[in-house]
Amino acid sequence: MQHMKKQKETLMNILHSRETILINDPDIDQAGDDHICTGLETPLRPDAFELSDSEKIHDIEYHFREIMQTLGLDLSDDSLRGTPLRVAKMYVKEIFSGLDPANKPKIALFENKYKYKQMLIEKDITLFSNCEHHFVPIYGKAHVAYISNGSIIGLSKLNRLVQYFAKRPQVQERLTMQVGRELQDILGTKDIAVVIDAKHMCVSTRGIKDTDSSTVTSFYGGKFLREETKNEFLNYLSL
Repeated sequence: MQHMKKQKETLMNILHSRETILINDPDIDQAGDDHICTGLETPLRPDAFELSDSEKIHDIEYHFREIMQTLGLDLSDDSLRGTPLRVAKMYVKEIFSGLDPANKPKIALFENKYKYKQMLIEKDITLFSNCEHHFVPIYGKAHVAYISNGSIIGLSKLNRLVQYFAKRPQVQERLTMQVGRELQDILGTKDIAVVIDAKHMCVSTRGIKDTDSSTVTSFYGGKFLREETKNEFLNYLSL
């Protein structure tokens, strides 16, 4: 009963919010096309984690079923019948799992016993995310580098950290900054560089429908703000 009450309150808030947007913001489509980003933190309500994963899957299944029925799809068809549940599980357990801090990868640091003082680069990290304006994929590559100040991080953890922040509705600029700032905090150094080169399906499949363009964003801190260090990093990437 308490869960249903929360669901009703949340739905009423969504409906009220939608009504406000429709009345007061006639340029809502333009705002999405203009790639608006409101801040470094992913926008989350204070009660974002009050529901369990199973409760979220239950609610999303119900609402996605309503969307499909509104579109006129026949959910008694064998191919479509399980789609609402599949989508709900995918949203919560996979492509938006990075919203939950409980899924943040555990990062262990190690002493830099090799005394390696040059930059370390992890190139071509496969990146899949979703545009928060249209909920369609962003995909591409992330390149991450750091210069050790005495500690090192396992290579696979760089990939996992990128994937954690990517698995949420995103704006590419925010994603780049989140990865860079997080690595600075974990490694205790400003000497971090992040470059993301990605394609946005909100650009290629709708709106302008440009299938060839990609978006490049960057984050540079500490020694990577020096032109010679930045250029060395970019030369390794062949960008």
